[in-house]
Amino acid sequence: MRGVAYVDGVYLPLRAARVSVQDRGFQLGDSAYEVWAVRGGRLFDPAEHMTRLTRSLMELRIAAPMSETALFAVMRETARRNHVRDGIVYVQISRGAASRDHAFPVGVRPTLVITAKNLDRDAIAARAENGIKIVPLPEARWARRDIKSVNLLPNLLARQQAKQAGAFEAWFVDSAGYVTEGTASTAWIVAADGALRTRPLSNDLLHGVTRAAILRLARQRQMQIAERAFTVAEAQGAREAFISSASNAAVPVVAIDGVPVGEGRPGPVAAALRAAYLGA
Repeated sequence: MRGVAYVDGVYLPLRAARVSVQDRGFQLGDSAYEVWAVRGGRLFDPAEHMTRLTRSLMELRIAAPMSETALFAVMRETARRNHVRDGIVYVQISRGAASRDHAFPVGVRPTLVITAKNLDRDAIAARAENGIKIVPLPEARWARRDIKSVNLLPNLLARQQAKQAGAFEAWFVDSAGYVTEGTASTAWIVAADGALRTRPLSNDLLHGVTRAAILRLARQRQMQIAERAFTVAEAQGAREAFISSASNAAVPVVAIDGVPVGEGRPGPVAAALRAAYLGA
């Protein structure tokens, strides 16, 4: 296990990095996290991700372990020590270590863990070029998906089910039949009427940073936009579909539950938005 991790003030070889067995993030999922994309050695959307991390901590009532300026400095140093040029920086902050109890402990310092790694650029490029497949699955998560917490077991089970079905991602579908989001991505379609559609923000889904950036780019290009939920059938009948996340910007979806989307190959809208976002 190569690499360097930052844990509560110390840079350590990843194989030697540890947190307490009584850490509430480990025992109770009492923890928030954030992921920054790194491209060309530069953090993408740095302020927006920090704002979302701060919001998650406030919603969970977890104190920030240091100032934003200091956290950025540690993140960049962690990326530097791991020689990350195109990858991610992962930040996790738990309430801290304390005797196990559901009630919040008093006088406990938050635990801060930061790691960084390069991603497979060839695999990411291949997904963008060839498109991905999606499987729809019933929504099985808690009601506060707007908080980026480490409680991801339903996401893991859904992603594994997608993998076993030969798909890259799963889309959760609510009790009314509308797509909420992917296990680790925002869901988009270019509807039959040409409108770019994605579900509006609420507690039902994560407030995607890349989602906001893509909407901003679409508005700059005077595209028709509708922040409105869509069904699986609407997605299957759409001109295009795609996903977005920090590590997968506007990756086209070519099939949903075995049904081809559009012509069954990546479309021009996803390609244009991806190029604009990446500055290509």
